[in-house]
This record gives sequence, C-alpha cells and structure tokens, in this order.
Amino acid sequence: MTLSLSNVSVKLGGSRVVDGVSLDVGAGEIVALLGPNGAGKTSLMRAALGVLACDGQITLGGADPRKLNARQRALRAAYLPQRPQSIWPVSVESLVALGRFAYGAAPDRLSPPDQAAVDAALEMCALTVLRARGMDQISGGEKARAHLARALAQQAPVLVLDEPTAGLDPAQALSVGDVLRAHAANGGAVLFSTHDIALAASISDRVVLLRAGKVLAEGPPLEALSPDALAAAFGRRGRLERVGNAIAAVFE
Repeated sequence: MTLSLSNVSVKLGGSRVVDGVSLDVGAGEIVALLGPNGAGKTSLMRAALGVLACDGQITLGGADPRKLNARQRALRAAYLPQRPQSIWPVSVESLVALGRFAYGAAPDRLSPPDQAAVDAALEMCALTVLRARGMDQISGGEKARAHLARALAQQAPVLVLDEPTAGLDPAQALSVGDVLRAHAANGGAVLFSTHDIALAASISDRVVLLRAGKVLAEGPPLEALSPDALAAAFGRRGRLERVGNAIAAVFE
C-alpha cells in the first residue's frame, strides 16, 4: 500500500502553510520530512491522512482518505501525533491495545489475533517488562515508546509519525529507527517528521526538505541535504559527514 500526494496545499487562519507539495511513499520505503519549526510538516501529514482540509490530490491505498470514515483510514494508516498525551492512568498494555479499535477490539476485549498484535508491538518497542505498569508510572521516553507501540499494534501498512524520536535519548532514537526499518522491510510504508537530520539521513530512503510550506529539496539524503539546501532551510550552512557506519550533521 502506498501514500501519494499531488500539488497539496493547506490554509490555516488565512495563511498558506503547505504550498503545492507532491510526494510519494511506496511500500518498503521510509521518507523523512525535515525543516525548521513552522515549515508545514505536521499540517502536511495531517492533510495526507485526510483529517485536515486541503486542496490537491491524495491517495492512500488507492482511495482518497478524505472520503473514508475513521475506521477505513485506520485500517490503511496509523498516525502518531507530536507529543501524544495519556491523561488517565491506564497500563502500558491497555494503551497499546487501543491500536486494535479499528478491528472492533478494546483493551478488555482482545481476540487471540488482537493479543498477538499487542504482544508483538510491546516486544518491538522493548516494553514487554513494563506492560503492567501504569502510564503515569513510567518515564517520558518509555511513554513515547508506548505510543509508538500503539501505532504498531494497529498493523496498518502505512505509518505516519510526527517527530517519533522527540525527547528520546540517542539509544532510544536509534531503536525507533530500527523499528521503522523493520516495518519497511516487511513491506510497510513510513512517512515521519523529525528535527534529527542525522537520524533521517541514516534510516531514510528519501528526505523531503521543507521551508514555509514549500519543498526545497527531495531525494536520497546524501544528495538532497546539500550544504546549499541546508542553508536555505535552516539559515546556517551545514553538511553531512560519514563517521564510521554512521552519518553526522555538522553546522557552521
């Protein structure tokens, strides 16, 4: 299943926050959205899911998500918003089980396939030992991983993740990268936003660099994230460098 946007524009409060953006995310592919604060990354992702009014053409698994109901969208794509909140003291496992709602399940009503999906998501996010712990009793990084596990338990072919590594330490961020790679390796499609340029360059097949709602550059990370493109996006000249098997972003 794929996600495709053609000439998509979004207006909020009379201002155009996404301006004629086109991109495709294919099965088995990871695409990262990069850009400064206010570049339009979140608005673009919400428009791609059909939950934010926009102009242009969008297809999600062959259908226009704006014409789908919530359950139909959920079976096609799992969305992880920026800094999701848990305002009630449910267990980690119960939160992850919320990802099964599209299948008619609930945390206290899981079929064997539902339970298997929850167990797999907990394991992928290294949360199995914390499954019975309350969401109000774990660290911020653990909460972030729990919300990612909820998205994975949904077993949707497309993942749309808004800054999934925000607030995570380097080891946890790399672990999230491993999870995204595994999803793509199994034929899934991933679109995620981040301010971690090095992480995006390390795990993405392609990056889309935005500023003021417009695409400045798109392509394989080492090609698209040129010094000129980084300077145009962030106002400071930078470059990508290989350090062993890793990629680092260096700004002047």
